[in-house]
Amino acid sequence: MSRPPLPPFDAATAAQKVRLAEDAWNSREPERVSLAYTVDSVWRNRSEFLQGREAIVEFLQRKWDRELEYRLIKELWAYHENRIAVRFAYEWHDEMGKWFRSYGNENWEFDENGLMRRRIASINDLAIKEGERKYQWAHGPRPLDHPGLSELGL
Repeated sequence: MSRPPLPPFDAATAAQKVRLAEDAWNSREPERVSLAYTVDSVWRNRSEFLQGREAIVEFLQRKWDRELEYRLIKELWAYHENRIAVRFAYEWHDEMGKWFRSYGNENWEFDENGLMRRRIASINDLAIKEGERKYQWAHGPRPLDHPGLSELGL
């Protein structure tokens, strides 16, 4: 299975890969998201370690059951050959209605088919008031005219 754009990345293809990942995660469809990863993909997400698509699907199901009205923006930070570094922020609320903005960085490594074989994520949560939200689009991909992280001052 091939998942373009393929490495080695340049500025345009790295940015495209980041936006494709953002759009997939904003779908909140664990099965769809998992197809961007190798079958034996290795993850570190905060303090949780995962391996394989099945574990990724289970993780994402738990995540989106807990992180309600999730909306994410990713931004390319750096790239080299088959690796991409990303910074991101996402907003969500818990079952009690308390809002958060979670900030983080990811390091990605891809195989020759453009599938991510390694994802290392460091994430911090900041409690925010509902009136401080910056991501107000309807469920699904971020609209093309919606500002990114840098434009929002994040």
